[in-house]
Amino acid sequence: MSKNSNWIEAGTVTSPKKFLAGATYCGIRTYTEDKLDLGILFSETPCTVAGTFTQNKVKSPSVVLDQQRVANKSAQAIVINSGIANTSVGEQGMKDAIEMADIAALHLGIDPSLVLPSSTGLIGVELPMALIRSGVSNIQLSPDGGYALARAIRTTDTISKEGAISFTIQGNDYTIGGIAKGSGMVHPNMATMLAFLATDAPVDSSYLQYCLSKAVNSTFNMVSIDGDTSTNDTVLLLANGAGGGTSISDKTEDRHVFEDAVQELSKFLAKEIARDGEGADKLIEVNIDGALTEEDARLAAKSIASSILVKSAVHGGDPNWGRIVVALGYSGAEVREDLVALYINEVCIMEEGRPIPFFKDAVVATMNQPEIDITVNLNLGEHSATAWGCDITEEYVTFNSAYTT
Repeated sequence: MSKNSNWIEAGTVTSPKKFLAGATYCGIRTYTEDKLDLGILFSETPCTVAGTFTQNKVKSPSVVLDQQRVANKSAQAIVINSGIANTSVGEQGMKDAIEMADIAALHLGIDPSLVLPSSTGLIGVELPMALIRSGVSNIQLSPDGGYALARAIRTTDTISKEGAISFTIQGNDYTIGGIAKGSGMVHPNMATMLAFLATDAPVDSSYLQYCLSKAVNSTFNMVSIDGDTSTNDTVLLLANGAGGGTSISDKTEDRHVFEDAVQELSKFLAKEIARDGEGADKLIEVNIDGALTEEDARLAAKSIASSILVKSAVHGGDPNWGRIVVALGYSGAEVREDLVALYINEVCIMEEGRPIPFFKDAVVATMNQPEIDITVNLNLGEHSATAWGCDITEEYVTFNSAYTT
């Protein structure tokens, strides 16, 4: 991270100036104490906006509507429900997405076209609009509301995922904050995940989209929990300019400070999603070095992080490195076996395509740690990439075998 940037203690999406949020329980999800299922992120002034969305051919109407509105390059609020995805429900899905935005706009006193709706949860069920109508009116916004919103967007998540970074550009101090959700149905090219980022920096809309897309490609798009890609995946970034100063663009001399902040916050949230995989005990980080191209590095990293056999081996603390080599081989990346070096938690397992004698019990012991590092050097070029995943456990199978029952 840039020397002009710092993590903010207990930071969240409302850490930037003039961003407010709030959440409520409206009855979409089964009630438990302190549960929330509907929330709003609001800027006191209109923002430039950027977004990236699911690559699934089946999309929630909420995603389709957001894609249309983000293209207008202006937004002021996001309204989110958890528990129901608003997907595969026919024409009613778009009607409900539009109405949810309209209801939030009326509550906030802004133009409906500036509101982006987002949903996550069970597919094939219509949104309970009567509950949402009454629920939105109960949402009270505050500068500390980001914490409640981070809880409201959770589904099977066990922890809230939020953070914020302060940074300085052209002598002006700014903040970027964000929240995310995601625990299962997570695979490269985003997943059943939502992420909402906000900054008080003034940022040109085209440059904002460039920075977000660049960050998403190397962070959220490099996470795999279980190999499934969802229908509702959305990452949105709002910039309201409340921190003052001149607009940051691709011509700004120290623009890299903003790019780095977006990258670091996205990376943190992506790792938190992988760490919180359904039933997971261990975070897996796969580092690929020495790839011929950046695309090859990403292919290799994602292939290993996505492998169910690798995930199973990590769960059992089994240094079965052959599974890693197999996943590397079918990744589509350029690989020369006689050049490959492989490390598990910094212990060299393979070098120049040949196994290196290692003390198995020692490696097994390191694999019982909560974070497992797999590093592969292809020794073909100068490109690198990192992907994140988690182990597959019995709890994952048990949970997903009875998701709707």
